[in-house]
Amino acid sequence: MKTTLTWLGHSAWQLETAGLNVLIDPFFTGNPKASVSAADVKADFILISHGHGDHIGDTVAIAQRTGATCIATFEITEWLRKQGVPRVHPMNTGGARTFPFGNLKFTIAHHTSMLPDGSNGGNPVGFLIRLQDGRKIYHAADTGLFYDMKLIGDEGIDLAILPIGDNFTMGPDDALRAVRLIQPQRVIPTHFGTWDLIAQDARAWAQRVQAETATATTVLQPGESWNF
Repeated sequence: MKTTLTWLGHSAWQLETAGLNVLIDPFFTGNPKASVSAADVKADFILISHGHGDHIGDTVAIAQRTGATCIATFEITEWLRKQGVPRVHPMNTGGARTFPFGNLKFTIAHHTSMLPDGSNGGNPVGFLIRLQDGRKIYHAADTGLFYDMKLIGDEGIDLAILPIGDNFTMGPDDALRAVRLIQPQRVIPTHFGTWDLIAQDARAWAQRVQAETATATTVLQPGESWNF
């Protein structure tokens, strides 16, 4: 089964699998690195890792236009209902559920989660996605390094998507340590380069990963895709 992952800029991703479009953290309006606009993107499902504006982004407008089901923590889905989003599915850390695109499990993430209006966004999460063909994707979302990444790695991760921007998330050194804990077949960096505050040399980081681990690397530019 062909699955295509497209980096849409910052921490926004599009997963095309099983004939469905799954958006992750669709932040486009106000994103200087966005490769698409909120008015043009396709979505059947939207996954939201936490409530910060650069992650929940354009979720409301996209969900209202497309009818996509928004999957997030209970606090965020309740907030989305109040904004007029018609289809939501609440989950929480450690819980898993099978959807048409595959099985989704919420992992822990060490970060914060406040919604744009100051509302409580609950706990931040990462995503462990088992596709219909059994391959597994771990999108860490915004997080610091934590040792339980080793437990996530025990699942047998085919692809990890890890933040490297530093300041708000793991930087390059801790992201390399995360690769050692997870031991994915391949890793792609995310959440870097959007602003000077999180500027990083992703290719230099990828070279370190390849020199010091057995994990392959792919570095994308916003708008570029990788076929899984």
